[in-house]
Amino acid sequence: MVGKLELEVVTKSSADKFWGAIRNSSELFPKILPEQFKSIEVVEGDGQSVGSVRLVQYAEGVPIVTFTKEKLEIADEENKTVSYTVIDGELATLFKSFKATLQVVPLPQGEGALVKWNIEYDKASDEVPDPNLVQETAKKTFTDLDDYLLNN
Repeated sequence: MVGKLELEVVTKSSADKFWGAIRNSSELFPKILPEQFKSIEVVEGDGQSVGSVRLVQYAEGVPIVTFTKEKLEIADEENKTVSYTVIDGELATLFKSFKATLQVVPLPQGEGALVKWNIEYDKASDEVPDPNLVQETAKKTFTDLDDYLLNN
Protein backbone atom coordinates (compact mmCIF):
# COMPACT_ATOMS: atom_id res chain seq x y z
CA MET A 1 0.00 0.00 0.00
CA VAL A 2 1.51 3.29 -1.12
CA GLY A 3 1.27 6.13 1.36
CA LYS A 4 2.41 9.70 1.73
CA LEU A 5 3.17 11.89 4.75
CA GLU A 6 3.75 15.62 4.52
CA LEU A 7 5.26 18.09 6.94
CA GLU A 8 5.74 21.85 6.81
CA VAL A 9 7.93 23.76 9.25
CA VAL A 10 8.38 27.54 9.24
CA THR A 11 11.90 28.60 10.19
CA LYS A 12 13.21 31.93 11.42
CA SER A 13 16.48 31.26 9.56
CA SER A 14 16.67 32.48 5.98
CA ALA A 15 16.07 30.00 3.17
CA ASP A 16 19.69 30.34 2.01
CA LYS A 17 21.09 29.70 5.48
CA PHE A 18 18.78 26.73 6.16
CA TRP A 19 19.41 25.24 2.70
CA GLY A 20 23.18 25.58 3.24
CA ALA A 21 22.88 23.64 6.48
CA ILE A 22 20.79 20.92 4.82
CA ARG A 23 23.39 20.56 2.05
CA ASN A 24 26.11 20.33 4.72
CA SER A 25 24.12 17.93 6.92
CA SER A 26 26.66 15.09 6.68
CA GLU A 27 29.08 17.15 8.78
CA LEU A 28 26.65 19.38 10.64
CA PHE A 29 23.94 17.04 11.96
CA PRO A 30 26.14 14.70 14.07
CA LYS A 31 27.84 17.78 15.57
CA ILE A 32 24.73 19.78 16.47
CA LEU A 33 22.15 16.97 16.88
CA PRO A 34 24.13 14.22 18.67
CA GLU A 35 21.01 12.82 20.38
CA GLN A 36 19.68 11.93 16.92
CA PHE A 37 22.73 11.32 14.73
CA LYS A 38 25.84 9.30 15.65
CA SER A 39 27.50 9.80 12.28
CA ILE A 40 26.79 10.47 8.62
CA GLU A 41 29.35 9.10 6.20
CA VAL A 42 29.43 9.58 2.44
CA VAL A 43 30.15 6.09 1.04
CA GLU A 44 29.70 6.81 -2.70
CA GLY A 45 30.10 10.02 -4.67
CA ASP A 46 30.68 13.44 -3.11
CA GLY A 47 27.58 13.58 -0.92
CA GLN A 48 26.24 16.56 -2.89
CA SER A 49 25.42 15.24 -6.36
CA VAL A 50 22.81 12.81 -7.68
CA GLY A 51 23.82 9.18 -7.17
CA SER A 52 25.77 9.88 -3.98
CA VAL A 53 25.12 7.41 -1.18
CA ARG A 54 25.52 8.12 2.51
CA LEU A 55 25.36 5.93 5.57
CA VAL A 56 23.45 7.52 8.44
CA GLN A 57 24.03 6.03 11.92
CA TYR A 58 21.29 7.08 14.35
CA ALA A 59 21.76 7.72 18.06
CA GLU A 60 19.67 6.32 20.93
CA GLY A 61 17.24 9.26 20.66
CA VAL A 62 15.81 7.83 17.43
CA PRO A 63 13.40 4.90 17.90
CA ILE A 64 13.39 1.68 15.79
CA VAL A 65 16.01 2.74 13.25
CA THR A 66 19.75 2.27 13.88
CA PHE A 67 20.98 3.13 10.39
CA THR A 68 19.90 3.96 6.85
CA LYS A 69 21.71 4.09 3.56
CA GLU A 70 20.32 6.91 1.43
CA LYS A 71 20.81 7.47 -2.29
CA LEU A 72 20.53 11.05 -3.52
CA GLU A 73 18.00 11.23 -6.38
CA ILE A 74 17.50 15.00 -6.79
CA ALA A 75 19.90 17.83 -5.90
CA ASP A 76 18.35 21.04 -7.25
CA GLU A 77 20.28 24.06 -5.94
CA GLU A 78 18.12 26.61 -7.77
CA ASN A 79 14.84 25.37 -6.26
CA LYS A 80 16.51 24.32 -2.97
CA THR A 81 15.17 20.78 -3.33
CA VAL A 82 16.78 17.50 -2.36
CA SER A 83 15.33 14.01 -2.60
CA TYR A 84 16.65 10.60 -1.63
CA THR A 85 15.57 6.97 -1.44
CA VAL A 86 16.43 4.60 1.36
CA ILE A 87 18.34 1.61 -0.02
CA ASP A 88 19.43 -0.20 3.17
CA GLY A 89 18.65 -0.38 6.90
CA GLU A 90 15.54 -1.10 8.95
CA LEU A 91 13.36 1.18 6.81
CA ALA A 92 14.39 -0.78 3.71
CA THR A 93 13.14 -3.95 5.45
CA LEU A 94 9.82 -2.42 6.55
CA PHE A 95 9.12 -0.64 3.26
CA LYS A 96 9.42 -1.81 -0.35
CA SER A 97 10.15 1.82 -1.24
CA PHE A 98 10.84 4.88 0.89
CA LYS A 99 11.56 8.25 -0.69
CA ALA A 100 11.91 11.59 1.09
CA THR A 101 11.86 15.00 -0.56
CA LEU A 102 12.77 18.28 1.10
CA GLN A 103 12.32 21.79 -0.27
CA VAL A 104 13.28 25.08 1.36
CA VAL A 105 11.05 27.94 0.17
CA PRO A 106 11.93 31.57 1.01
CA LEU A 107 9.12 33.46 2.73
CA PRO A 108 8.14 36.94 1.47
CA GLN A 109 10.25 39.85 2.79
CA GLY A 110 13.02 37.38 3.65
CA GLU A 111 11.34 36.56 6.95
CA GLY A 112 12.58 33.01 7.32
CA ALA A 113 11.64 30.01 5.22
CA LEU A 114 9.07 27.29 4.76
CA VAL A 115 10.57 23.80 4.89
CA LYS A 116 8.38 21.35 2.96
CA TRP A 117 9.18 17.72 3.62
CA ASN A 118 7.32 14.63 2.45
CA ILE A 119 7.83 10.93 2.24
CA GLU A 120 6.31 8.49 -0.18
CA TYR A 121 6.42 4.89 0.92
CA ASP A 122 5.19 1.41 0.09
CA LYS A 123 4.83 -0.88 3.11
CA ALA A 124 6.31 -4.37 2.94
CA SER A 125 3.18 -5.68 4.72
CA ASP A 126 -0.07 -4.44 6.26
CA GLU A 127 1.42 -4.91 9.75
CA VAL A 128 3.97 -2.16 9.17
CA PRO A 129 2.80 1.07 10.85
CA ASP A 130 2.76 4.40 9.01
CA PRO A 131 6.16 6.09 9.42
CA ASN A 132 4.83 8.79 11.78
CA LEU A 133 7.95 8.43 13.96
CA VAL A 134 10.09 9.38 10.96
CA GLN A 135 7.90 12.44 10.46
CA GLU A 136 8.19 13.44 14.15
CA THR A 137 11.98 12.98 14.00
CA ALA A 138 12.17 15.16 10.88
CA LYS A 139 10.14 17.91 12.56
CA LYS A 140 12.46 17.84 15.60
CA THR A 141 15.52 17.92 13.34
CA PHE A 142 14.28 20.99 11.40
CA THR A 143 13.23 22.85 14.57
CA ASP A 144 16.51 22.09 16.38
CA LEU A 145 18.53 23.02 13.28
CA ASP A 146 16.69 26.36 13.03
CA ASP A 147 17.44 27.08 16.72
CA TYR A 148 21.11 26.24 16.16
CA LEU A 149 21.37 28.50 13.08
CA LEU A 150 19.76 31.41 14.92
CA ASN A 151 22.19 31.10 17.84
CA ASN A 152 25.42 30.49 15.87
